[in-house]
Amino acid sequence: MSALGTRWRPWVDGAPAESTATATIEVRNPATGELLGEVPAGTAADADAAIRSSQTAFRAWRRTPAAERARLQHAAAALVREHADELGRILTLELGRPLAAARTEILRSADLLGFFAEEGLRLQGEVPLLEEADERVMVVKEPLGVVVAIAPFNFPITLLTFKLGAALITGNTVVAKPAADTPLSTLRLAELFTQAGFPPGVFNVVTGHGRELGEALVSHPVPAKVGFTGSTRAGVRIHQLAAVTNKRITLELGGQCPAILFDDADLDVAVPAIVKHAYANSGQFCYRVNRVYVHEDRYGEFLDRFAAGVRELVVGDGMDPATDLGPLVSERILATSVEQVADARAKGARVLCGGERLTGEPFDAGPFFAPTVIADATHDMLVMTEETFGPVVGVGSFADDTEALAKANDTPYGLAAYVFSDDLRRAWRAAEELEAGSVWVNNIHRSLAQVPFGGMKQSGLGREKSKHGLDEYVELKTIYLGM
Repeated sequence: MSALGTRWRPWVDGAPAESTATATIEVRNPATGELLGEVPAGTAADADAAIRSSQTAFRAWRRTPAAERARLQHAAAALVREHADELGRILTLELGRPLAAARTEILRSADLLGFFAEEGLRLQGEVPLLEEADERVMVVKEPLGVVVAIAPFNFPITLLTFKLGAALITGNTVVAKPAADTPLSTLRLAELFTQAGFPPGVFNVVTGHGRELGEALVSHPVPAKVGFTGSTRAGVRIHQLAAVTNKRITLELGGQCPAILFDDADLDVAVPAIVKHAYANSGQFCYRVNRVYVHEDRYGEFLDRFAAGVRELVVGDGMDPATDLGPLVSERILATSVEQVADARAKGARVLCGGERLTGEPFDAGPFFAPTVIADATHDMLVMTEETFGPVVGVGSFADDTEALAKANDTPYGLAAYVFSDDLRRAWRAAEELEAGSVWVNNIHRSLAQVPFGGMKQSGLGREKSKHGLDEYVELKTIYLGM
């Protein structure tokens, strides 16, 4: 295993590989600034080498029995669970997330690998009963080929597993590019897959920046599919590049997710649920609650209770078990929170708590931002219209259901939405009207493996997880058999 504090190498053909890159990327602990390691700033030649390796491996992997592919995927999941403490520690060090939450991500990823392994065994073709005298017709599902999987920094293992678990069980091979901020956990994951018995080249990892390495991977003529999670702007660029070679794509992009609290909402349920979800991972995930709309009759009460709950959150180094929120991953990500708070203040909003970068010991060492509640937020403010990716939530009021739904849908995004009401008919109708790929009613939790996840509008194309996620990685072929 590679040790922290060393130069890590790409993982190609089942072993560390040499890179043609002369430049490297430093990976630092955002909480302390400590140098954790260096990875190559990969080149087009690195992309080509990894893709050619996976192309070669695909020839045998696609013919490997599904039961054997499932066995290997379960073996990898078992190793991930066995190394959950180690992987969680690496993740906390490179991302800053509290250690318990990082370990939970690792365990959830292992469960997802196992889910895909079993779901892959249930894939079926069709034999239509056409009753032709001299012909039979079969519809079969085949793997696509080499898949490029590009994952973001915020949940680097889980969001890679969305793609990796579905692609491998269906007979594809994968070249993964982790985010430049958090590559170490993915490189260690690739080592564990090799240890589990995956053939060389089936799962390769290359490191680098999106504009250089990412574009080289997407533009390469060999891959048949790109799975990407990240910003809408980057997703649009990938869509453009992939279209040149007619690649299949799955894009899970940005979000600006609303929560609606009707006048009959149970605040004992809604307030802790929103506090927990909106500020998890320091607000750095796409389907967090970014904005809240509260009926005017409950508005003041909600603000008091919500701000009180947010003030109780503890910010610190993720290695400290008392920490609820770690640092932002980088100064670049923190800058959006600073900008949106300043914009809201300038346009008349009230900042009930937080609203500033934290300073003093131990905060001077990293990009820490206080959990923030912005009251009286309106749609001329950035916090209500653009993705924050930080611990800042805007809150506004509404007079009736029609206004609430209009405000919630007034966005180019459509990833997730949240509704709280004791009237289930009202809540159900609201859920139907909301323009979002997933809607939670009177509860908030992580998306489940058994159901599809993805967005509408500018929040993406395609779906991940569930049996529908597997279908994103297979091609339908119709075979006409003359008798």
